[in-house]
Amino acid sequence: MPGDASTGTSSKPEYTYDYAVIRVVPRVERGESINVGVIVSCPDVSFLDARIELDIPRLLGLDETLDVDAIQTSLATIPAICRGGEDAGSIGTLPQRNRFHWLVSPRSTVIQPSPVHTGRTSDPAAALERLLETMVRRPSGQGQRAKE
Repeated sequence: MPGDASTGTSSKPEYTYDYAVIRVVPRVERGESINVGVIVSCPDVSFLDARIELDIPRLLGLDETLDVDAIQTSLATIPAICRGGEDAGSIGTLPQRNRFHWLVSPRSTVIQPSPVHTGRTSDPAAALERLLETMVRRPSGQGQRAKE
């Protein structure tokens, strides 16, 4: 049992969270993409946050003609909308859960969210970091070409 004094164990309560992976799809007609960030929403603890990590060389490997500055500017709006407030424009004034749903709504643009997935955690910030590590960052050693 959580926090059972008779066994001497304690555990933090777990909460359900929703998340989506943010992808950049340089040429929508080709369907190629790279994962560049994660959005996590955990309403039980009023948590909504996003982390973005754009691997520019990897992105340019898909399309070297991309306007990287425009993509970075657009991606920067995602964490701002999560934080809410005036800096996020009119979307920033919406309730937290509505901002999450707005961010993860399907779209056919260069920046696209994945379908929403659900998990359980006692620490939404740690879940966000774990998802970033597993879904966005390259595993160690990847991206290095074999020497001939």
